[in-house]
Amino acid sequence: MPGLPRAAWLYVCVVIALAAVLIGSSSPGDVDPHVLVALVALFVLCDSLPARLNVERARMSLGFAVSLASVVLLGPAGAALVGLSAVATGQRNVALVKRLFNGAQFAVGGYAAGVVFGALGGARFEPGRAGWVWDALGPFVGALLTFVLVNLVLTSGALLLSGESEPGELVRDSGQLAGVCVGYGMYGLLIAGLWPDLGPLVAVLVLLPLFVARWALEQTFGQRRAYDATLAALCQAVETKDPATRGHSERVSRGAVMIARQIGMRPERVEAIRYAGMLHDIGKIGVPTKILRKGGDLTDEEFAAVRLHPMRGLEIVREIGFLDEALAGIMHHHEKVNGRGYPMGLVGDEIPEFARVIGVADAFDVMTSARPYKQPMPVGDAKRELRRCAGTQFDPVMVEAFLRALDAHGWESQRGRPADAPPATPVEPGRQT
Repeated sequence: MPGLPRAAWLYVCVVIALAAVLIGSSSPGDVDPHVLVALVALFVLCDSLPARLNVERARMSLGFAVSLASVVLLGPAGAALVGLSAVATGQRNVALVKRLFNGAQFAVGGYAAGVVFGALGGARFEPGRAGWVWDALGPFVGALLTFVLVNLVLTSGALLLSGESEPGELVRDSGQLAGVCVGYGMYGLLIAGLWPDLGPLVAVLVLLPLFVARWALEQTFGQRRAYDATLAALCQAVETKDPATRGHSERVSRGAVMIARQIGMRPERVEAIRYAGMLHDIGKIGVPTKILRKGGDLTDEEFAAVRLHPMRGLEIVREIGFLDEALAGIMHHHEKVNGRGYPMGLVGDEIPEFARVIGVADAFDVMTSARPYKQPMPVGDAKRELRRCAGTQFDPVMVEAFLRALDAHGWESQRGRPADAPPATPVEPGRQT
């Protein structure tokens, strides 16, 4: 990872050093080597087959359950050694520095969880004894929450310092990730409870529900991919009819997500607004091609045909069940906060939130893209135009959120067209085709 910032490299080195200190200062001689080897093998197997989540770029290691079992069966030192084996993961294309970091953060989390388990009295109870699960449940939950918290904090630090995530994104995603981690981690109690009777054979019983859960997560991920492919095909139909707008829907979708994250939308709503951005212009399938490709001003009759595209879009996609709130964004993305938009002339907060978000992203991309009737506007000029129209055409809250997101992430303009192209006349909002 040669592009990793210096601060991120230092952070990774500190975490690795911390893991080394914890393991070096502990007493691994008290750890049963047979149990340790069996748990390491089980951990590496589980970690090599992570589950993909709907959180962007996130994968869930099935090794969480094994790590928590090692907390109970081996104590802090053994749990740290089991976690360290993440370095040997069978996941492909994982850089060495990431392997080392993953092993270190699992080791630190396992050690911390082991300390908490002992501090809460969990070490007093012997696994396999009648009633042990209920006696050890409280300390185990404390250890589990500690492990998840350490894992999320250490991973978040690496993502922040490497520039791969923003604080707001991490806060929003952490809740979902923590829930999944806790769910998988609870299997550790089952592994520890059955180990005295079954030993390594417990893997047969425990891995089955773990991999069923992984299969379910993979199905959810695959369903999302199928949704994306369906929407991409619909977008392609619009772009085939109007080649000048190629990439427009994708950019509006990305811009809408940038705004949604800035204003703190829940992850499921962010996903819905991504869909709305992709399909906001789907109604243009019903607009005559000669109008969409016209290089000059539109006649009143032609403009009236264009103004129908939000309603036509709603008619086309209204039966797609998973769009839900996205339908309002598709229908009303050309409304203006001063009531002079279309198709219904809604005012201010009467305009659905999704539509107010998409309206800003749509207008910005139109201004910074070439059309048959205009040259692209420089990004700086487009920002000033958004500010000028805030409060009349656009929701000021959405404008400011978008500008903050632009400052943080930049903007990928229309391919083949420079973002700093010569100034152009601002686009009349009604001519956004």
